[in-house]
Amino acid sequence: MKIGLLSDTHSFLDSKVFTHFNACDEIWHAGDIGTMALADELEKFKPLKAVFGNIDDKNLQTRFPEDLHFTCEGLTIWMTHIGGAPPNYNPRIKKELKTAIPDIFICGHSHICRVKKDPAYNNMLYLNPGAAGNHGFHIIKTLLRFEIREAKIISMEVIELGKRGVI
Repeated sequence: MKIGLLSDTHSFLDSKVFTHFNACDEIWHAGDIGTMALADELEKFKPLKAVFGNIDDKNLQTRFPEDLHFTCEGLTIWMTHIGGAPPNYNPRIKKELKTAIPDIFICGHSHICRVKKDPAYNNMLYLNPGAAGNHGFHIIKTLLRFEIREAKIISMEVIELGKRGVI
């Protein structure tokens, strides 16, 4: 299963996303989508799994959950928008991690691209794709692309789309 992961589009969808995610089987969006039209455009392109973020309106909050728990190729995944980062998860996340630790924890919100194993939680893989949109303090728009095969992540790539504000 080839995955394209993005977050924090804030109503702007860089056309390069379609090139970089062309071979992907699914697109995962970790919140702050921005508009229903952007979600529709991604969903027309590839199957979409998404969560709402703090800037998303009631329509997006109705369409997408705050937390999405699922399995993919034998790995458990938890995706949410506001999660913090290892070892400083927000209190809501810390509480849930005490009862269930996923193989992969995905969040957005910080606009900082990070890929890190967390030894405090059974080497859970923490993924934050950074920000793919033009709104925010980030300088470079980023995505993650990877493959999950037989309960293993292979071919993890950080993709830079260019400077924020440049199409």
